[in-house]
Amino acid sequence: MPVRFNHTIIAAKDKAVSAQFYRDLFELPEAPSWGLFLNVQLDEGVLLQFAEPPVDIQMQHYAFLVDDDLFDRCLATIAGRGITYWADPQMKRPGEVNAEHGGQGFYFKDPAGHAIEIISRPYL
Repeated sequence: MPVRFNHTIIAAKDKAVSAQFYRDLFELPEAPSWGLFLNVQLDEGVLLQFAEPPVDIQMQHYAFLVDDDLFDRCLATIAGRGITYWADPQMKRPGEVNAEHGGQGFYFKDPAGHAIEIISRPYL
């Protein structure tokens, strides 16, 4: 069997808020959830499992590859909600989109403070 990514647990201040944020952003239906987790299911069965740990949350970086149409809708959603976004991971180019690697990309912070990257072309 080839190696495939299956799931990750994402620390959230409010797992319901974070899960709904990602469902809205990526236009996804609700997914079955269990135990301590609220799940968001991506393509090929990949799960984002949101949980509320009893510790301070450390910022993580998550990058999502989307097609051009969803990229435009994601950017419109983020801008429409008044969420600051940047063209660069250093967060020095606010309100811009980068055109690196033959596609487009931008960065923003999710409700838990994680650094999220949306790209329309893979780096490799």
